[in-house]
Amino acid sequence: MTSFDETPWLLPLAAIGVLLLLWFVYKRFFLGANSLERDLADIGFDHIAELVIPSADEGEIQVDKLILTSQGLLILEIKEVQGVVFGSDKMQDWTVIAQDRRYTFPNPQPALYDRIAAVRQIVRQVPVAGRILFLDGAEFTKGVPALVCTLEELVAEFGEPDKAAAKFKIEAFKPHWELIRKAAE
Repeated sequence: MTSFDETPWLLPLAAIGVLLLLWFVYKRFFLGANSLERDLADIGFDHIAELVIPSADEGEIQVDKLILTSQGLLILEIKEVQGVVFGSDKMQDWTVIAQDRRYTFPNPQPALYDRIAAVRQIVRQVPVAGRILFLDGAEFTKGVPALVCTLEELVAEFGEPDKAAAKFKIEAFKPHWELIRKAAE
């Protein structure tokens, strides 16, 4: 039987293990959620969440996130999916195969096209784009459908390295941004 005096390295090793575990939990659960918001703040100058506007056809349509970027308006639908995703532009339902289950969900592209049309109906002179953002944990093994992206791809496409120059573009979009806000009221 060994005594504590013979293994002085056990206590520091245990302390390091506990600190690593705490860092992992902090990074996974606290920084992960903030990472999305931080990256969205990097590409956008303003945003509206849970926006309800008149539909292009009739009735109303809900937009999860509308972001004012230096390239125009960006409609973002966020999917938190873990597993392999099988989907294409022409498939009615997409399938997710996770570790212990398999499920389907409707192809999100047609609804996104409807949202884009509804926003374009309000702001005709401003570019309007839409993306379906799949967060970490989703993998497309058979090809990535149109309008689908990762967070890194979204930042690469809509990020603006020169924020000062972008402010001039944003000022041109501001009156149209206010039209969207009024349409939602």
